[in-house]
Amino acid sequence: MPGTMNEADLVADLKASLNEAATVFTAASDADFKRQLAAAALAFGAKRPRTLVGTLTLVAEQAQYDAPAGLQGIKSHLWGIAPRMKAQPWDKTWTGRLPDLRLIEGATPATRKLQLDPAPTAHQISVLGAEFRYYYYGAHAIGSSESNTTILPGDRQLLLLRAQAEAMRELAARNIQRPVIVREGFGSQSRNGTPSALYEKFLQEFREAA
Repeated sequence: MPGTMNEADLVADLKASLNEAATVFTAASDADFKRQLAAAALAFGAKRPRTLVGTLTLVAEQAQYDAPAGLQGIKSHLWGIAPRMKAQPWDKTWTGRLPDLRLIEGATPATRKLQLDPAPTAHQISVLGAEFRYYYYGAHAIGSSESNTTILPGDRQLLLLRAQAEAMRELAARNIQRPVIVREGFGSQSRNGTPSALYEKFLQEFREAA
């Protein structure tokens, strides 16, 4: 399946790999296949975690800050760890307990907040600085151009395999029981089976892939 990592090429190869099963998905502008690829990209976080760096500008006694779009989980932060290890409780640079960083869910993804517990104090900020850098797990995305797709070209076939699994899940949810022929994500050979059986098979292969 030659092609780039842009959405149009990925959609074309996913459709081709589904053979006749692709005719079931009739949404305008290939919306069904784009949805399946988006679901596959989201699932890729478990296979290829995407670590990003975020920054908060701290305000004394303020506990909550806006969470970045696409944040799936917090990994760690290093704010104040090195200076704190050198300071002693009797030093002026002693900061006391440093805050833990947590994700607070909101009514929508746009209203999620990052919470520092306890809120940073003015003294801590004066000693450690107002820039709070942290590592977090970000969601993978598929873009209209290769530069906006976060999944590496070397994982292209694995992405298509996971998208195939998503397509089979949707077919099974529609109670389609007849066998379908689907081309493998890792080659040109074909698989024949019911959507539910192929879904389980493809999902297993995705989980077991290196």
